[in-house]
This record gives sequence, C-alpha cells and structure tokens, in this order.
Amino acid sequence: MPSYRLTLTIGALRPGVTPEQVLPAAAEAARERTTVEAWDLAVVRGEPRISVRYTAQDDGQSADLGRRVRATVSTLADVGASRLDRRYGPRWHRLARFDPSY
Repeated sequence: MPSYRLTLTIGALRPGVTPEQVLPAAAEAARERTTVEAWDLAVVRGEPRISVRYTAQDDGQSADLGRRVRATVSTLADVGASRLDRRYGPRWHRLARFDPSY
C-alpha cells in the first residue's frame, strides 16, 4: 500500500488551544480512517510545520484523508501552505492534483 505525507504550515492558534494539541489531533484524524506511520513537528525558516505520514489505497483516497486532516487542524489553528507527497521507493514526490479546498 502506498505511503503518503501531508505537510501543513501552522499559524496562529485558536483561543484556548495549546501547541501540544495540534499534532496529536492531526494524527488522530488520519488514524480514524487509515494506518498512520509517523507524525512530526519541524520549524522551517521560522514557520512551524507538522507532517503526518499515512497509507492509502490510491492518490484519491490520500487526498480525501489529507483534506480531512487539514479540516481538523483548521479548527485548532490557522493553516497556511499544504503539501501532499507520495513515496516512490526512497523518494517523496509531490502530488500535483492535491487541492486542500476541494
């Protein structure tokens, strides 16, 4: 089964939300529908970014899961850029068709 990675840039948190809540909520949103392989937080050029890696049957199912995770995170914080990648062998390749607003 293919592996996918959703990366979201996180902005301001909603009132009452702590930073520690965001990444687990993102992973749980994906875990409700599929196997979550890993999740991570990084600060890139001063911007916090979370990544959730999961499996999906195909690109369409992966995009649906990506939108679900993004929608969940949007209830906790402002979400900036979104990126969905698929793993082919040892490399990650961006899915050009991923539109988080779809």
